[in-house]
Amino acid sequence: MAHIGEKKVSEIMHKGVETVPSSATITEALRRMAKAGVSSLVVSPRSAGDAYGIITKWDIVTKIIAPGPKRRNFSQVKVYELMSKPLVVVSPGLKVKYAARLIAKTRCSRLPVFDGKELVGILSFSDIFNEAMKQVR
Repeated sequence: MAHIGEKKVSEIMHKGVETVPSSATITEALRRMAKAGVSSLVVSPRSAGDAYGIITKWDIVTKIIAPGPKRRNFSQVKVYELMSKPLVVVSPGLKVKYAARLIAKTRCSRLPVFDGKELVGILSFSDIFNEAMKQVR
């Protein structure tokens, strides 16, 4: 078995990434997250030449729920108002050790994986940790 750090991102990433339009409401994003059983969605660019973004459970909790009485209704807030953008991304052929270093340095817990201009997966901090756990069992 190859050491986790020497594996390629494509070997442990999640394929079939869930996306959402930037114009969607937080209610719509939450429904997509619940249906897919995920905690983040990659946000499609608003127009040609625009960058992708990401909306996470962290964004929703810290920017809408935590503020208390100032919070707005989920159906009134658009995804683009809360998302992080631009994304830190990696390629499928990158070694996992370099992706892990990027996660540590940028404090991004998820790295969308692009093969050229095509979104092909997402790699999370948890994916790397879970793969490491397999190696010690």
